[in-house]
Amino acid sequence: MSALGASEDSRILVHVKTAAALLACIAPACLAQVIITPGPQSARVDINGKPFTEFFLSGNGAMKPYLHPLRAASGTYVTRMWPMVNNVTGEPRDHQHQRGQFIGHADVNKIDFWGNEESYNTPNRGREVLVGSVTVKGSSLTARFNWTDPKDVVLLEESRTITFFSHPTLRTVDFDITLSAKQSVTFGDEKDGFFALRLRPELQEDKGTGYIVNAEGLATEKNAWGKPSNWVDYYGNVGVERVGVAIFDHPDNPRHPTRWHVRGYGLFSANPFGLADFTGDKSRDGALTLEPGQSLRFRYRVVIHAGNAESAGIAKLYDAYVEERAN
Repeated sequence: MSALGASEDSRILVHVKTAAALLACIAPACLAQVIITPGPQSARVDINGKPFTEFFLSGNGAMKPYLHPLRAASGTYVTRMWPMVNNVTGEPRDHQHQRGQFIGHADVNKIDFWGNEESYNTPNRGREVLVGSVTVKGSSLTARFNWTDPKDVVLLEESRTITFFSHPTLRTVDFDITLSAKQSVTFGDEKDGFFALRLRPELQEDKGTGYIVNAEGLATEKNAWGKPSNWVDYYGNVGVERVGVAIFDHPDNPRHPTRWHVRGYGLFSANPFGLADFTGDKSRDGALTLEPGQSLRFRYRVVIHAGNAESAGIAKLYDAYVEERAN
């Protein structure tokens, strides 16, 4: 049995189960498939017969799980390949800990769950450790992690469910994250957190073709960084293809609308814990404390789309997300 608890039939086909279901479908999306293939250190996700991503649980020097790479419906990848792949021309070699899509925070009881690569060898680095096995149900993965300090003391227990959706032109992923305190835990006021992606260099604002815009229409890192917003979209060109990534913050999330640690060099992160860091006002404090047994629940949606925020209808997609998740 692998770490993912694979059954004898390890390839799980969802959405289309029988010939009758095929005949009943009218919309093109009904014909789509999500296939999750468990393995010993990761789970591969294919959509419509094409690779979409892998959920990596351990290995390769990482101290936290991550999705890599994320791809558009066209097959074009939108997240950075390094450090998982070393031979991609033009890939920047900075911030090794920013792997694909990941979750972490730089100050949890002064322990760093953000810049915590194994190779850094820093004394205060934490680790997000898989507990038990990953459960695969339909188009969803559910995993539990312990957030541990350098002495393996558990600070937080995390439950993370990731759900993948098929669509002819979009790639959509939902995240449902619950963090439960095992002891008194404080998330410090810190810009480096929480729900993050690192985009490929062509999509960077500073050295690529990237463009950042939020729900209020504030554009560029200069105007959108640190600002509260329901969503942010980051799009640009990969060759002649225009492609973008949006992150949606659910209205029931703590401190909604969240603030955004979104950078021209391709970091793209929703962070509810930064306030003094984002505003420059040291009299304000974005720290948040959980007592033992208390929990925080976060929900996010990632939408990978063609075109820009306007042509992709990101505002309407956000409204639909809110309506769907309220039901």
